[in-house]
Amino acid sequence: MEQKKILIITYYWPPAGGPGVQRWLKFAKYLPEFGWKPVIYTPENPSYPLLDESLMKDVPEDIEMVRTKIWEPYQLAEKLNKSNKKFKAGQFDVGKNQSWKSRLSIWVRGNFFIPDARVFWVKPSIRFLEKYLKENKIDVIVTSGPPHSLHLIGLGLKNKLPDLKWIADFRDPWTKISYYKHLKLTQSSDKKHRQLEADVFKNADITLATSYTDAENFRKSGANAVCITNGFDESDSGERQTGQSANSPVHQGKFTLSYIGVLEQLRNPENLWKVLNELVKEDAEFAARFSLKFVGRIDDKILTSIETSDLKNHILNLGYLSHGKAVEEMQSSDMLLITNFPNEASKGIIPGKIFEYLASGKQILSFGPDQADVARILEETNAGKHFSYQDTESVKKFILEKFEHWKNGNTMENTQGIEQFSRRNLTKQLVEIL
Repeated sequence: MEQKKILIITYYWPPAGGPGVQRWLKFAKYLPEFGWKPVIYTPENPSYPLLDESLMKDVPEDIEMVRTKIWEPYQLAEKLNKSNKKFKAGQFDVGKNQSWKSRLSIWVRGNFFIPDARVFWVKPSIRFLEKYLKENKIDVIVTSGPPHSLHLIGLGLKNKLPDLKWIADFRDPWTKISYYKHLKLTQSSDKKHRQLEADVFKNADITLATSYTDAENFRKSGANAVCITNGFDESDSGERQTGQSANSPVHQGKFTLSYIGVLEQLRNPENLWKVLNELVKEDAEFAARFSLKFVGRIDDKILTSIETSDLKNHILNLGYLSHGKAVEEMQSSDMLLITNFPNEASKGIIPGKIFEYLASGKQILSFGPDQADVARILEETNAGKHFSYQDTESVKKFILEKFEHWKNGNTMENTQGIEQFSRRNLTKQLVEIL
């Protein structure tokens, strides 16, 4: 039987690093098992904030790649202010950390490039792909955002080819993302963002969300929305579907709490640093055996505040590592930290790394708004606990409880039901929708 074809329009593709690339990379890896052949459309000369060559191993050898050139104004922004490199990853200086240059750059980004700085790729891509789709049999197209400008490619193609089946995949929300209000938008710019988002919701055959709350919000906004979360790939570094890792070290010399990934100011758990400071001051045994490990890109200002506290001798900062190495560091930890934006609007964000955290079998310490989707996942899988940014005493109690378990050699918890989040099972869900 002839395979059906799916054209995946994505800005992020290996060697791009970070969680954004992995969703459609993993779908593309498993789709052929279910009778679908992926074709990837991506820029020829993108400006990626992170690179990770190790992800190339997951790219199917025979995958069909279609590329065209893109022009991005990021180089101009970075000349104006070095910290503008953060914008590519959706990070901002906030409050007192914001210089006038940062404020100006944020204003320019929000008002001049709608919906984002990749918008200059939209019209050339519509022209190119309209011709490509007429010459090649494609059954479904997918646009994956952010950058949400890619959804405008889908919208343009749908307008020109009304019979085209189009899935708009929102890895993050558009106007409901927590940093949207930091963009310093004029009234007319805000109206334009919201109108474009509404057009995408109305015209896409299916809108995919990565969280339960996002899917619900999208439906309220008129989208035909379905949730397929992100997940973990069992083939990465011996992860098993049972929530136990094949090579989990049992008793390491230090009780290690690790944060893996990018940590910016808007998701900084200051209450946790306060609790850990108290613990190393009050509890000599904890102080002797505790290690705080960072893998990834930690905001300089957060790092400086921790390094000038009582935690300074407990920090192990490994910097950015390849995805495979990062998974190894998860597995050699005892507790894993995940943080979300504190506002209620962010309760639907499920950071992609939580699924790899789940696969490691380690206990997860989570911070974010009340009734977050992350809390639901942790409760269902018995994999850890979710706290608000105001909690201190209950956080302290949880850490000490896990420290006692660790001292007694009880490093694994009985997690349950995590196999629903394996990339293969999630691809199966996608295929049912297709």
